[in-house]
Amino acid sequence: MTQTTTPIVIRQHAVVVPPHPRWPTLNADEKQAIKARIKSLLKARNAVLVAHYYTDGDLQELAEETGGCVSDSLEMARFGARQEATTLVVCGVRFMGETAKILNPEKRILMPDLNATCSLDEGCPADEFSAFCDQHPDHTVVVYANTSAKVKARSDWVVTSGIALPIIRHLAARGEKIIWAPDKHLGHYVQKMTGADMLFWNGACVVHEEFKSVALERIRRLHPDAAVLVHPESPEAVIAQADVVGSTTALIKAVVEMDNREFIVATDGGIFHKMRQLAPDKQLIEAPTAGEGATCESCAHCPWMGMNALQNLLQVLEHENNEILIDPDIREQAVKPIQRMLDFARSQEKQEA
Repeated sequence: MTQTTTPIVIRQHAVVVPPHPRWPTLNADEKQAIKARIKSLLKARNAVLVAHYYTDGDLQELAEETGGCVSDSLEMARFGARQEATTLVVCGVRFMGETAKILNPEKRILMPDLNATCSLDEGCPADEFSAFCDQHPDHTVVVYANTSAKVKARSDWVVTSGIALPIIRHLAARGEKIIWAPDKHLGHYVQKMTGADMLFWNGACVVHEEFKSVALERIRRLHPDAAVLVHPESPEAVIAQADVVGSTTALIKAVVEMDNREFIVATDGGIFHKMRQLAPDKQLIEAPTAGEGATCESCAHCPWMGMNALQNLLQVLEHENNEILIDPDIREQAVKPIQRMLDFARSQEKQEA
C-alpha cells in the first residue's frame, strides 16, 4: 500500500485542561435517595437518559435502569431519535449534546454541565478551522465526531472512529484529497491503513495522548498472555503494540468475545464499567500513562467526563436548565455531513447482509 505523505498543521491551539472534579462521597442511603428522585423526575419531565461509556458507573447503571442508553456518542444521538420522550438528558461532553440536538431538533437536550467539553473540540476553533479549509479548496473536509456543531457545519463528512476507515477508503478510491480534523493520531492511523492523501489538523485527545509506549512494553512483559486493546486516538507507538485497534464499542466487544483472560486497555478508564459488567471473569489492566516524560494531566480519565455526576444530574432535572441550543442555520448545515455518514453506514450494512 502506498502512503501519501502530506504536511501537518504546525500550530496547535492551546487547550486548558481542568482539574478532575471532586464530588462529595455519597453513602448507600444518599445514593439510593438521589437515584430514586432522578427516576421520578425523568418520568415527570418525559425525559430519557443517555450516557457515554466514559461516564461514572452510577450514571451508566441509572441510564439502563430507566430505559435509557449507554453507548458511544453517535449511538447516543441515534437512540434519542428513536424515543418518544420529548427531552434527552445527555451525560457526556458538550459535542455529544450538540450532536443529539442536530439529529433531534424537535427535542429538548439537557446536560448536567455545559462546561463539560473535550480537548479535541476545544483545540479546533471553528473560525480558525474554517480559514484553514479555505486555504485548501480542492480538499474534501472530513471531521471527527469530537467537534463543535460549527466545525461540523464546515465539513463535507463527519466520521466516528468506528466508520472512519471505510469512509476514507471510499473517498480515496474516488481520488479525493482530504482535510482531516481534529485528531492527528487517529488521522495518521487512518492514513496508514488506507494510503489516502490527507492533510491534518494538529489536535489530540489529552487522555489518549498520555499513554506511554515504553511503559506499555514493560506491562506486556509482565502479562505476556494479555491482549492489548487500543483506541486509535492514541499515539502511533502505542497503536503499534495493539492486538485490537478500535472504537469504544469495538474494544468492549473484544473483551467479551476474545479467549484471552487478561486485557491491557488503552482508552478512558470509564469503559471498564461496561467491560466488567459484560465480562466479569476477565482481568482488565489500565495501560500506563506514567513513565518517562509523563505529565498525567488526565491519568486515563477525561476530566470533562468527570463533570457528570448523580448530584448535578439531579439538579438539571429539578431546574430544567443547561439546555443545548444551536443556531438553526448552523444546525441545517451540520446535519448534512452527519446524515451522509449515516447513509453510508446503512449502505454498508445492506452490502454485508
